[in-house]
Amino acid sequence: MNKHSAITIIAVIIIVISIAYSGLSIIGAQQLEYRWDNPGEFNFFTMLNQGEMEFCNTVPFWINIQKFEISTFYQSKHLGSFTVQPLTINPYSSVVQEGIFSSEGMSESQHIFMTFDFMFNGGNIRLDPNQFIIVINTNTPILGVIPYSTTTQISGFEFDKIMNTENLSCD
Repeated sequence: MNKHSAITIIAVIIIVISIAYSGLSIIGAQQLEYRWDNPGEFNFFTMLNQGEMEFCNTVPFWINIQKFEISTFYQSKHLGSFTVQPLTINPYSSVVQEGIFSSEGMSESQHIFMTFDFMFNGGNIRLDPNQFIIVINTNTPILGVIPYSTTTQISGFEFDKIMNTENLSCD
């Protein structure tokens, strides 16, 4: 085998490993479990005032997430977003990461979040819960530079149940 063939084989191996790692991160991000850092204590008003989330990697390889964003909408109006910065999670383990909530209409978001917290804890229905939508966007870069995004849309009630989950697979 000559020198050029060896260099070519090594380059191909490096490219294949890089693409495989990126692909596995995408698969892992789709299998990712998460909840509020204090199980059973999540409410939307607390999320609005910053906080930490726990992420559980349920697959046997590392996951690299560039950005995890939870966007809240009521009657199609964007109330704000809770964003967690980049993180890498080891196989079959969990990590706690701080997030930041940002909104253009903070007082309106506070009012709506407090109302839904009251409703989801058994209070009177004052707003239409079917109009409260959560969009979860997970950005996982391919080869570290090509953006890839996974988006999930769920109801506010369903999201509240996920964030208050007592057990994750990593527990």
